[in-house]
Amino acid sequence: MAKKVLVVDDEKLIVKGIRFSLEQDGMEVECAYDGEEALRLATENAYDMILLDLMLPKMDGFEVCQRIREFSNVPIVMLTAKGDDMDKILGLEYGADDYITKPFNILEVKARIKAIMRRTGTKDPAPAKAKVIDSGDLKLDLESRRLFILGREVNLTAREFELLELFVTNPNKVFSREKLLELVWGVDYPGDVRTVDVHVRRLREKIEANPSEPKYVHTKWGVGYYYRG
Repeated sequence: MAKKVLVVDDEKLIVKGIRFSLEQDGMEVECAYDGEEALRLATENAYDMILLDLMLPKMDGFEVCQRIREFSNVPIVMLTAKGDDMDKILGLEYGADDYITKPFNILEVKARIKAIMRRTGTKDPAPAKAKVIDSGDLKLDLESRRLFILGREVNLTAREFELLELFVTNPNKVFSREKLLELVWGVDYPGDVRTVDVHVRRLREKIEANPSEPKYVHTKWGVGYYYRG
């Protein structure tokens, strides 16, 4: 089945170029040119990926991303202006999985989309039974990519789940921020280690009763992060 992508940008030439290129790779592409239209389409349809521009009419990309996160964990890649580091960090805070800076090379966009889809797709299309990891109060279903804490489901974004899966499967192992960036985002990822800090903070806010005194994901000062179940 073809992967379905929503492209959101008010610059129609950019949308046209991305759409043409992705369709050449066999993807199904739908387009929106303002924030309200993007939110409506995301509400009414299931997508494998959303490319979301930051500066949009009617509703900006931050709000669109935040509203989508209320009902969906679809991977969201923010399109931001070159050099606006604060916008990139804010995009991650609002729930984006990744960002690409403008102007961009369409080959880079396609490579990043495919890399995220590979990571978020089902690894085994026909498992005999779901692979589940139990760690104290946490239960991770690796096939459906769902997290339960004391039986209650907690919604994580794709990146947050990948981070937690890495931590849980390597208890007490300290990962540097650079190593986490390499393992979860990939060696060619152009972002910096602040991306890791933002995602760890968001993850703690979702899984910890008291994020300032974490039970699961701990900080080894000057070194990195580790998991203790």
